[in-house]
Amino acid sequence: MQQPYESPGAGPAPSEYADTTRVLVVDDDPTVAEVVSGYLDRAGYVVDRAADGPAALARAAAHWPDLVVLDLMLPGMDGLEVCRRMRGHGPVPVIMLTARGDEDDRILGLEVGADDYVTKPFSPRELVLRVESVLRRTRPSAAAQPLHAAGLAVDPAARRATKNGTELALTVREFDLLAFFLRHPGRAFSREDLMREVWGWDFGDLSTVTVHVRRLRGKVEDDPARPRLIHTVWGVGYRFDATPAGTSETPEGRSDHA
Repeated sequence: MQQPYESPGAGPAPSEYADTTRVLVVDDDPTVAEVVSGYLDRAGYVVDRAADGPAALARAAAHWPDLVVLDLMLPGMDGLEVCRRMRGHGPVPVIMLTARGDEDDRILGLEVGADDYVTKPFSPRELVLRVESVLRRTRPSAAAQPLHAAGLAVDPAARRATKNGTELALTVREFDLLAFFLRHPGRAFSREDLMREVWGWDFGDLSTVTVHVRRLRGKVEDDPARPRLIHTVWGVGYRFDATPAGTSETPEGRSDHA
């Protein structure tokens, strides 16, 4: 039987985002923290560690991380509150760790802004690959062209999005999802399509997509209950309309399509 956490001696090759990229690992389990930190260190990242919420916030204040690997169940202040407080100071990608596997817990982590969610026990190699995937999407090519539609403006190089000139506070995945929709107006995509094209995964929990679409609607729609931009296409998935002329063609209360 495979051990929950392998020795960091067999870790991945150095990442293309190594050397100057700082990752904060927050976990009160010293074994998990040591193994995760070992793998990230071997991949070339600058790694900080914290065992609880206050220590994590202090570490982040001293050296703002490029990404946070954050345990959900922490003593005193849980990971959800840590995530909220960090996001209150500035955007930062977050990968949430938890021993829980319930869908409600996964959705809760995503709803507070986590960009990815990994359930213990997990493969440290896979976690490093997910870290790289999130970082890759926060650092697109500087040649990426700005996108404009329906009062929305997205600048991929600056990682900046606005609605009618007002800045939108988007998480990494919300930004990527909006940019993808703006690049493909009028085309319907399944949740599997979006998982592959936006997240870069060929497998995963599709509720991740559902939650992110719901969160994105809450930020770009005038009335999220009656979306005019991001439509639910019943039996398919979602479609972005660059020139909205009506409401979504299906009721928005369906549990399987947000």
